[in-house]
Amino acid sequence: MKNHLRTLAASLVMGLGSAFAAEQAKPNIVYILADDMGYGDVQCLNPDRGKIPTPHMDKLAAEGMTFTDAHTTSSVCTPTRYSIMTGRYNWRTKLQKSVLNGYGETLISPDRMTIPGFLRDNGYSTAMIGKWHLGLDIATTDGKKASPKKGLKEKKGKGAFPPEELSNIDWKGTIKGGPVDLGFDSWFGIPASLDFPPYVWIRDRNWVGVGTHSKAFHRDGPASEDFEAIDVLDKLTAETVNFISDYKSEKPFFVYMPLPSPHTPIVPTKKWQGKSGMGDYSDFVMQTDDVVGQVVKALDDRGLSENTIVIVTSDNGCSPRGDFKNLESHGHFASAQFRGAKADIWEGGHRVPFLAKWPKVIKAGSVSDDLTCQIDLLATCAEIVSKELPNNAGVDSESILPLFKGEKADFSRKGIIHHSVSGHFAYREGNYKLILARGSGGWMGPTENQARGKNLPKAQLYDLEADPGERNNLYSKHPEVAEKLLAQLTDYVEAGATVEGKKSDNDVTEIKLWKSEKTAK
Repeated sequence: MKNHLRTLAASLVMGLGSAFAAEQAKPNIVYILADDMGYGDVQCLNPDRGKIPTPHMDKLAAEGMTFTDAHTTSSVCTPTRYSIMTGRYNWRTKLQKSVLNGYGETLISPDRMTIPGFLRDNGYSTAMIGKWHLGLDIATTDGKKASPKKGLKEKKGKGAFPPEELSNIDWKGTIKGGPVDLGFDSWFGIPASLDFPPYVWIRDRNWVGVGTHSKAFHRDGPASEDFEAIDVLDKLTAETVNFISDYKSEKPFFVYMPLPSPHTPIVPTKKWQGKSGMGDYSDFVMQTDDVVGQVVKALDDRGLSENTIVIVTSDNGCSPRGDFKNLESHGHFASAQFRGAKADIWEGGHRVPFLAKWPKVIKAGSVSDDLTCQIDLLATCAEIVSKELPNNAGVDSESILPLFKGEKADFSRKGIIHHSVSGHFAYREGNYKLILARGSGGWMGPTENQARGKNLPKAQLYDLEADPGERNNLYSKHPEVAEKLLAQLTDYVEAGATVEGKKSDNDVTEIKLWKSEKTAK
């Protein structure tokens, strides 16, 4: 009997040991998402026409893998973040165009599987440090939707006011529907972009401060007395470095770090002002690059780098607020060889830097030219932890783990769908890209109204291998290619999924592929 008990005890110990070893074998994951950083802003991606020094991102690329054909799902902020978190296109929700503001209600439903929720269920500690911009259910003093009060502009810079004079936000109330209700163990950050109020820090479900001052970092809104946009990037960096430096759990961790930079307000700190010699935007990109360096150093100092995946990417292309005229006068092209910028349906709007380092798996200095998308993170994480996703989760997400390993990825989907700020669609399959818009579908010219005035074709078709700058519209020349791509796009939209075997998952009954000529801007 004693021998039997000893054998049973030994088996239990071995089982626990194996489970611990398996847990330790899972990589840590750090996902750094820059805000409005163009493909050409990273020097190693744009060696001939990129003039901003980015030594830390260049080093990450040299030690890992560079993806040359990686895309966001949208050319603006909120929809891109939705797709990263859920593995699902944003236009399958009620968000058919544009972005949420800082008071917007939560976009992700509580029963929706998210990356942090999935990883937490599979043994990870999950932390978010940075900008959310996916909506929050903010408690208010009057039970109505959170909103600012009138007269904020007149109160700006005039000291403290009773908070109820600036907004109806209950600053002692619980914030719901945010990161910690959607899979993250912790969150320190800001509600949205730094040009969207309220300008008050949040930790987990609570405001860290009270909106007693009226400030504007583009839009007027309630702010805590000590909140200044110029301080935010440094504070988020320190929080992330401290998380890594002080981490003591035996669990692997997932850190999602969505930065507020180099998005407006373009506010490099004093240390970085003038560093580039090309203006504030370039200085801010350099500071953003330094953030990457600090996070990587923290991992190195803890001896965690070998089995940690570090991904650096951006939520869309560079914004026109980066001042293209000034940048180009210095020989810098933020979209590299591609046409367009943030908000646009052209490549400059959604083709973004995507660098991945994982020394245990990824060969240093490797390059992938495969067509990939940020929407693939959920399926990739599932394969990393050897778990299958339910058929109603990650309906548009494919694993790129084989690409990390230098192998061929066997995607069931045939292509990727793009979306502009105004809700215009494009579909890419192979070398061809079909755009259901006359112009940029965004902010760069020609806009839709301008293109209509010039009587440009109602759609665009480009061969990106021959014409990466999207200048030679083949829509009239190759109608058979356009028809084939439109049919596939239509099928993917109406099917509710792009991955084979997934459950149909559209929240709205009708998704219009073609924008009305009367409403298209």
